[in-house]
Amino acid sequence: MRLADRYIAKQVLVGTLYAIVVLSLVLVMGNLFKQVRPLLVEQHAPPGLVFRFILNVVPFSLMFTIPWGFLSAVILVFGRLSGENEITAFRVAGISLVRLALPVFVIAALLSGLCAWVNVNVVPLAKASLTEMLYEQVKRDPRSLLNPGLVQSRFENQKVFVEKRVGDSLQGFHLYQVSNGDNGVAARAEAYVHAGEVSLVVDEEKKQLRLKLIDAFIEAKGEDGTSEFAFAREAEPWLFDFGSVQYRKVRSSAMTNPEIRRYIAENPDLPEKKRVELGAEITKRYSLSLACLSFACVAVPLGMKARRKDTSGGLVLSLGIGMLYYLFMLAAEGFESDTAATLALWAPNVLCGLLGLHLFRRARFR
Repeated sequence: MRLADRYIAKQVLVGTLYAIVVLSLVLVMGNLFKQVRPLLVEQHAPPGLVFRFILNVVPFSLMFTIPWGFLSAVILVFGRLSGENEITAFRVAGISLVRLALPVFVIAALLSGLCAWVNVNVVPLAKASLTEMLYEQVKRDPRSLLNPGLVQSRFENQKVFVEKRVGDSLQGFHLYQVSNGDNGVAARAEAYVHAGEVSLVVDEEKKQLRLKLIDAFIEAKGEDGTSEFAFAREAEPWLFDFGSVQYRKVRSSAMTNPEIRRYIAENPDLPEKKRVELGAEITKRYSLSLACLSFACVAVPLGMKARRKDTSGGLVLSLGIGMLYYLFMLAAEGFESDTAATLALWAPNVLCGLLGLHLFRRARFR
């Protein structure tokens, strides 16, 4: 039986490796094309920064490609074994389906451990490094914060648009101050600033981007919804503090589990929606780590129904199962209570386990 274990394990491991490589390339290239234009064209980033960007995106892609690659490999391998009647031969020899699938579950357990390490330790650090890398580029070229033709939203609750730049002067400056939309209240505009021309000065010592507004129009909205207007030939310098971390948004995905728990403990007045989001991030990391075991439960019996020539059917099947699994993860982001979010995050693992038991039981009597 050891020979059969090595035979099945080798095919599953090789198939998983190939699937992970292909899926990771797709995800990395998608993120690269999405980000490479702002990095290379608008912000004139050096090629080394783009290489660092790729290295930081790879761990994030592994969160999804390891389970999905394993699922595809198991379905295709057992589909081939079933199509060539090798499973029938094993069962005639007295080997049960559960025993035959034992190497798959051993590999699934090992991959789940790897996923847990990647999700809990590597991915948050990679995302934090990616965010820090982008801010390093901003510090290297602060003027890239206000590149014309782009809506800049790096500063919390502020969106800036510049029509064009002439030297160190900006023309057609628009700034929108918006609320954060916490506590179930939709985000809304609180102020609007327009200037026909803006003089731009970078203070490297104080890490500030100083703007002097010329021909400025300012509209501010009060809590009662009324608007106040102001016009000025010249306005005092407007400051963007690009050296401070205060303008950065708190992203749970870029924080380690201890950092999330500490942030919640140090901010008792945190909005409930943000608190649920932070807690759900920890739960999601552990839940995703068990995806390989969950997929093993359903992939083995479902793969047996496939045939060697039906490779496309196996790939479509793995794609459908993976999408349904991750849809539960996306649905959890919409819940506003810890209990509902936790149930939604663990539901796909429980459902896969129950479905797998049912399918294994049916396959035993065929």
